[in-house]
Amino acid sequence: MGGPFRSLALALFVSALGANAQSAATAAAGIRDHLQKAAAYLKANDPNSAAKEFQSVLALDPRNSEANANLGVIVFFQRDYKEAARYLRTALAADASLAKTQALLGICERRLGQPSAETDLAKAFPRLRERKLKAEAGLELANLYYEQSNLDEAAAVMRTLVALDPDNVEILYMAQRVYSDLADDTLNKLAIVAPGSARMQQVVAERLINQANLKGAIEHYRKALEIDPHLPGVRSELAEAILATAPADAQAESEAEEELKAAVQSEGASARTECLFGRIAYRRDDLNSAFAHYSRALEMDPGNTEAAVALGGLLAGKEKYQEAAKLLRMAVEADPLNDEAHYRLSRVCRKLQLKEESEKEYRLSLEIKQARERMGELYWQMNRKPPGEKGENADVKR
Repeated sequence: MGGPFRSLALALFVSALGANAQSAATAAAGIRDHLQKAAAYLKANDPNSAAKEFQSVLALDPRNSEANANLGVIVFFQRDYKEAARYLRTALAADASLAKTQALLGICERRLGQPSAETDLAKAFPRLRERKLKAEAGLELANLYYEQSNLDEAAAVMRTLVALDPDNVEILYMAQRVYSDLADDTLNKLAIVAPGSARMQQVVAERLINQANLKGAIEHYRKALEIDPHLPGVRSELAEAILATAPADAQAESEAEEELKAAVQSEGASARTECLFGRIAYRRDDLNSAFAHYSRALEMDPGNTEAAVALGGLLAGKEKYQEAAKLLRMAVEADPLNDEAHYRLSRVCRKLQLKEESEKEYRLSLEIKQARERMGELYWQMNRKPPGEKGENADVKR
C-alpha cells in the first residue's frame, strides 16, 4: 500500500498519538487538582472530604502512591486495619522508599496478626524521622520481639526509643520490662553455667544492694574475693558498700580505703575509685586530698557527675563561684534529676547575683527531692529503698 493510502494511515496514527497525549495530560491535570483539594481538606481537618478527592485520584490512576498512602492513613485512624493495609500495600508497591507508609502497614499487620508485620516494622523503624510514629512503630516491634522471647532485639529497639523520648511512660515501662527480663535471663544462665563462681557471688551481692541489705552484700563480696582475689570490679563495689554501712565511722573508712588501694594495685585507677577516695578524704575533712581525687576522676571521665558536683561544692567553699557554676551546670545537664547538683548550683548562682537562675535551680531541687520521696513510697511497696538515699539502708550505687 502506497501513495495517498499510506499518508492517510500515518496521519491517523499521529492523530491517535496526539489524542492519547492530550488524554494523559488531562488525567495528570485532574490528579493534580484532586490532590491539591485533598491537601486543603486535610489542612482544614476534614479527612472525609479529603478521602473523596483521593478516591477521585485513584479513579484516574489506581496505583498513585500519594493517594493510596493518604487513604491508608485516613482509614488507619478509623481503625479499619484490613482496608488500611490494602491501600498502604498498594502505595508501597508503587514506591518502596515510603518509610512512614511501611511503618503504618507494619502496625496494621501486627494488629491483624499477620507474620509480615515483623519484616515491615524492622525495615521501616531505622528510617523513620517523625518522633511520634517512630515511638509507636518501635513499641509494636519491641513487643513483637518480646513475645518471641527475642530479648536482645527488643532491648536494641528500646535503647533507641529511650534515647528518642526519655519521658514517655509507655517506653519507660516497656524498657524496664525488657531489661529486667534480660537481666533475669542472664542471671539464670550464670547460675546454671557457674553457680559456685566468684561472679555468681558478686551478682548476689549486687542484688542484695538493691534490696538495701548492705551487710549481706558485703558478706557475698568477701566470698567472691575468697574464690578469686583478683576479680575485677569487686573491691571497689565492696569499698562503696562498707562506706554506706557506716557514714561516720573511721574504721569503716579505713577498711574501704584498704580495699580501694588493693583495687588500684590489681586493676589500676579509675574515675570510680578516685571518687571513692575523694569521699573518704572529704569525710576526714581533708579537703585538699578530696579536691585532688575528684579532679583526677573528672580528668578520667569528663562526664562524671559525682566528681563535678563534689568539685563544684569544694570550689564554692574557696569562693571560686564562676568555676563552681561551670562544673555544676555541666552536672545538671548530664544528670537533670540530680537534686544535689541543682541545689548547689542554686547557692552558687545566688553568690553570683544570678537571682532568676538561682530561684529556678532551687525550685527544681525541691521538686526532684519531693519526687524522690514519692518514689521512696513506691520502692517500699516493692521491698526496696530508692537509689541514692543516704543512710545504712541506702542503695549505694551512685
